[in-house]
Amino acid sequence: MVGQAHATQYLQARPQGAPVDTQTELKNIFVTQPSLPPLNEFLPYLEKIWESKTLTNNGPFHQQLEAALCKHLGVPYISLFANGTLALMTALKALRIQGEVITTPYSFVCTSHSLLWNNLQPVFVDIDPLTQNLDPARIEEAITPQTTAILPVHCYGVPAAMERIQQIADVYGLKVIYDAAHAFGVRNEQGSVLNAGDLSVLSLHATKVFNTFEGGAIVCKDPKVKQRIDYLKNFGFADEVTVMAPGINGKMSEINAAMGLLQLQHVDAAVARRLAIYHMYKVLLEDIPGIELMHIPGKLQWNGAYLAVYVKPGFALSRDALYEHLKANGVNGRRYFYPLISSMPMYRGLPSANPANLPMAHRAASEVLCLPIYPNLADHDVETICDLIREAARG
Repeated sequence: MVGQAHATQYLQARPQGAPVDTQTELKNIFVTQPSLPPLNEFLPYLEKIWESKTLTNNGPFHQQLEAALCKHLGVPYISLFANGTLALMTALKALRIQGEVITTPYSFVCTSHSLLWNNLQPVFVDIDPLTQNLDPARIEEAITPQTTAILPVHCYGVPAAMERIQQIADVYGLKVIYDAAHAFGVRNEQGSVLNAGDLSVLSLHATKVFNTFEGGAIVCKDPKVKQRIDYLKNFGFADEVTVMAPGINGKMSEINAAMGLLQLQHVDAAVARRLAIYHMYKVLLEDIPGIELMHIPGKLQWNGAYLAVYVKPGFALSRDALYEHLKANGVNGRRYFYPLISSMPMYRGLPSANPANLPMAHRAASEVLCLPIYPNLADHDVETICDLIREAARG
């Protein structure tokens, strides 16, 4: 792998045993930073927008980006949105989901909020302790006559148990909508993971592997479903005088679409850099007792979306104490995902939110710490972050 080769080359070349002055060497570093192309490359796109006066409403850049993303991602159809939250809300509406939806408590709040906005009831089930994705063994026991769909997440870009989830959905006649916010470009042996289920929803937010400043998308397999989605994101209009459905305004602007077209030229290099950083962390942290890196399955074409470590018993500090230690030294990690969605006021009263039903999710939420990973993160900063963790390990 390219990323692994880069990490090995750097680590072999660095001096061994040299002390690191974290107070002077480390600037303020956040868990992520937007990946942006050179500004001069974006200006010609802006000039075309100024010339055309087309700013939105399915303009030429919007149409070009949908076609380019289908080709790049290996998916049949894609509909662009102003953001991932609107895309997820619309995906549920497009499939006419009702009643109860089985989902994960271990995610960003958008996952469950999209259900509430559609007057749906989230039913939380526990996660697999290895992948942090929905545990398929817990899904079936949560199905009731009111269950209509499953809403899994590809946590940190690692795919959920797609084959088993689809088997369960087929037996019980359920729809499957994937929150694939972290999974841009991820492939397994069968191809793009975005082709799983009935729909997959992407976030193209500034913090993601591929961004359009702000944006989202729905991946689908059926042209009729795409047409319904496109109606819903544009007030329900089919033509100037025909409104087909009670839609919303979820359209992506031409400026965002133009940025996406330019970003596609750079995304492969960005992913390669992310993977190089992941391998550096893996080498530098692997011998620290009580620190475990997230699991990446073999033969997965992963995208380096997040770098999650788990602070286990045996480490000198608690997860929260390590978080504060890094923060005091300019490293702003994030406890993704803490607190659990099921612990938040609008959800904790649900029967499925009982902590006794979600032991693995609560354990992950108490142990996980996401470390900085983004293309512009320097090698020496990765090394310094790991030295800070090693320093903390000594107590």
